Parts: sequence; C-alpha cells; structure tokens
Amino acid sequence: MMRSAIVALLLLGLAQSAHSATPFPPADLPREQVAGPFASGHVQGIAVDRKGGFIYYSFTDMLAKYDFEGQLVGTLTGWSGHLGDLDFNPVDGRVYGSLEYGKQDAFYIAMIDGARIDRVGMTVAGTDLLRAVYLPEVTRDYAADLDGDGKADHRYGCSGIDGVAFGPAFGRSDGPLYLTVAYGIYGDVARSDNDHQVLLQYDATGWGREAQPIDEKALHHSGPTTPRGKYFVLTGNTRYGVQNLAYDSSLQRWFMGVYQGAKPDWPNYLLFALDARSRPRRQALQGLASPQGMNPEKGLLLPLAQDGVHDVKTGVRGWYQKADVGIQPLGDGLYYLVQNDGVRGARSAFTRLMHWTGFSSKPFETMPMADR
Repeated sequence: MMRSAIVALLLLGLAQSAHSATPFPPADLPREQVAGPFASGHVQGIAVDRKGGFIYYSFTDMLAKYDFEGQLVGTLTGWSGHLGDLDFNPVDGRVYGSLEYGKQDAFYIAMIDGARIDRVGMTVAGTDLLRAVYLPEVTRDYAADLDGDGKADHRYGCSGIDGVAFGPAFGRSDGPLYLTVAYGIYGDVARSDNDHQVLLQYDATGWGREAQPIDEKALHHSGPTTPRGKYFVLTGNTRYGVQNLAYDSSLQRWFMGVYQGAKPDWPNYLLFALDARSRPRRQALQGLASPQGMNPEKGLLLPLAQDGVHDVKTGVRGWYQKADVGIQPLGDGLYYLVQNDGVRGARSAFTRLMHWTGFSSKPFETMPMADR
C-alpha cells in the first residue's frame, strides 16, 4: 500500500475515533420532540434557532413553530406551492426554504420572518411574513427542451429544488456564508444524464431587496440572474434529488439526505457527504455526452467524502442512513434527525437528538435520555 494511502486511512481512523465518543449535549437542547399531527403534507425539513430556542418544521403547505419545551408556538399557511427543506440564517434571523410551483415553471427560495409567528392559524395573505426570491437558473434547467420536440426534457433530470443550507464556498471551511440550493432529480432509471446531484450556490446578502411576497395569480420573477456557482456530485440517480441539505461547521462537512434511487448499477445510498475543503474541479460529467460519446459536458465536480460504505464498482461512498425529511447539525457532533409519521390528513414529525459516530455501518447514534 502506498504511503499516502496509509496516511489517509490513519487519519480516517483518528477522525472516526474522535467523533465516536458521545458528546455531552447542552441542557437547553430537547432530546426528543413530536410535531403534529397536522392535516398537511408530510414533514420536509426543519430549521433550528439555537439562540431563540425554536424549531421550525416544513409540512409542505404549512410551517409549524415549536419552542424547545415542545409547545406549539404558531403555524403559517397560505400557499399552494411545495415548501421543502429549511435552514435558519443566523445573520438575518429568517427561515429560508425551497418553494416550488412546478406547473408554472417557477422556483423560489422563501424567506420567512419566523420571529413574528406567534399564534396558530396565521396566513401569509396580505402580509410580508413570507417573501420569495425567484431562481431563473432552476427554471431554465427544469423547462429545457433537449431534443427540440417542444416538450420539457428537464436538463440533468431536474424536477425542481428541495435541499437548502447555509455554509461556506465549496473548497473552503471559512469565509462568508452562502446559500446552497440542491436540485430535485427525477428518478428515471432509463436516463444516464441524471446521475449527478446539482448544487447552486448564491450570495444571499442582498436578497432583501429582491424578495417579494408571493401572489399566486401573478407569480413574480424577481431574483438573481445566475448563481455564484453551479456544482455537480456523482452519486448515482436518486428519487427526487437532495431532499435535505445540511452543513456542519464543526465537522466541516456537507450532508445530503436523499430518497433511495433504483438503478441497479449504483449502490443507492440514503446519505452522502462532502468535505468542505475539497475543491471543485472542472471536468467531463459522466453520462452527459452524445450517444456517440462525443462532446461530453464539463462542469465543476465535487468529490464525495472518503468515508462511509465504499462501493468498489462505482467508487461512490455513502451511508444507508435515513436523512431525507430532516437533518440539522447543532455543533460538536450533535444532530437532529427527523422521522416522518402518520397518514394523509394527520402528519407528524418525530425529532431525535443524535450524535455522529463516523462509522460506516451506523453513522449516528441516539443520545441517552438520562443526564450523565
């Protein structure tokens, strides 16, 4: 074995050992919380305001706000689009989430003033509680006609957007926070051009000037013309792309929770990771070439983190760990992971405090309920 490979394995072992010890959670963090049931869609993601002591839940057509004691503080409704994954921006104190209007070819980032949500039954009608920024880059890929027949073929298999998270520029673990938005990807097993996850990175510091309330009778198109960067991650096809995206500043790592794909030639993991300092490199994208293999498309490719279960055939690494409806890093190796429950008309979310182990077979373990 080459010396560099030996060193890499030693470092990986040290990293796993360092994170396998159970951390002691802050006293304010609830070990478990149940949100719901609600007559809404299933939970799509959560956002945590550590300073304020609140957890926000996206239930597709409703936002629910709970305090750390498990009390329902308020709810917000009033849109027919699909509210997906969430993240809390500590800079402006707002909740950001993906908001889709697929039938209208319109995709937004919702900016929600969660501090003003203080009672059950609030709506966005006639208020600026929810303002949104339009993302034309997503619409261009979603509506792309690749073969000239006048129908949308969805470049890269784009089905819209879902995962959102704030973190540093790819290739760095420090510097300004950027908003990263992940594509939804159709789980079409007959295509070969949909095996990458697609991530857009935006500088959202000036979005307060571009954000507008949503008028569903006349959807606005106010937003950045292009993203700061567009990146690709080769994982194999998944069912609707990155459902939950999260950045952990303590591990300096991005996590991508997905619905499991169905292509038999791929390992079809449920969770993937990117190391923050891994630099994107422009290169040919697998599966994105003509049928003759000519003129392959090039893009900024991000490598997967070098741990997790290793699929020798494809080189892909990941975990069989459910993280598709909520994963939220809390620092010091602590996470909230969410389970969805219930049936149509009575949807619930169960949130549990977990800690990172670094092990391939079981990357997260439940925190003990009793204080030590």
